[in-house]
Amino acid sequence: MKLFDLSGEIAVVIGATGVLGGALAEGLAGAGAQIAVLGRSAERGEARVKAIQSRGGKAAFFRVDATSRCSLAEAHEKIETALGAPTILLNAAGGNDPKVTVTPENSFASISLEAWQANFDLNLVGGVLLPCQEFGPAMCQRGQGSIINIASVAAHLPLSRVVAYSAAKAAVLNLSLFLAREWATKGVRVNTITPGFFPAEQNRKLLFNDDGSPTARTKAIWGHTPMNRFGESKELVGAAVFLASHPASSFVTGTDLRVDGGYLSQTI
Repeated sequence: MKLFDLSGEIAVVIGATGVLGGALAEGLAGAGAQIAVLGRSAERGEARVKAIQSRGGKAAFFRVDATSRCSLAEAHEKIETALGAPTILLNAAGGNDPKVTVTPENSFASISLEAWQANFDLNLVGGVLLPCQEFGPAMCQRGQGSIINIASVAAHLPLSRVVAYSAAKAAVLNLSLFLAREWATKGVRVNTITPGFFPAEQNRKLLFNDDGSPTARTKAIWGHTPMNRFGESKELVGAAVFLASHPASSFVTGTDLRVDGGYLSQTI
């Protein structure tokens, strides 16, 4: 028995068009899984498929709006026809909107209900709730599956400024625990991965100056991270493969696996 061999598995990765979701999709493919790349952008989705195929993996892109149950159902049907029944669901869609970021110009009290709800729609409803409602019951009927939801260190400790994102990710942790309990006897395991700080294109300007030197925010993050650096997207792959593999983690459910360089272990 090979603990980390995902051959024969079909993994649905929602948000695989992004940096972290893409790295996770490629990592699962490298372990042998066929990948259904789901996202909004056909251009980025097809690029991800080509990247996986260039390394000998198998993948196909399916355009989806994760905040729409109808869109997810259509994608699910297409995946079943093209690849087969999904056995792994990795929910990596999410992000923060400047409209719900607290700044001197945009106080907590001035955040609109519409912007707050949009953030929850992205990170909780489309990020976890609807995909689990769509793919989870089918896994339960077949008696085996692994669902991996991407949380955040912000779910454990509310980070400065990203109040709505922190609240939504905290809800992701709570919902994941609920589903882990509900589906435990049906062969479906539900776990979360909590990444620390991983630079992406959308936040690079906040983290590095034009000359490449770290900004004050970066220095603060590194100062709170025992490893004194950012994570690299490839460093999430091992956690995902472990949780996706039934032989490796068959008795693991309701767990939050932190990949944060020690961020949540440090207080002062």
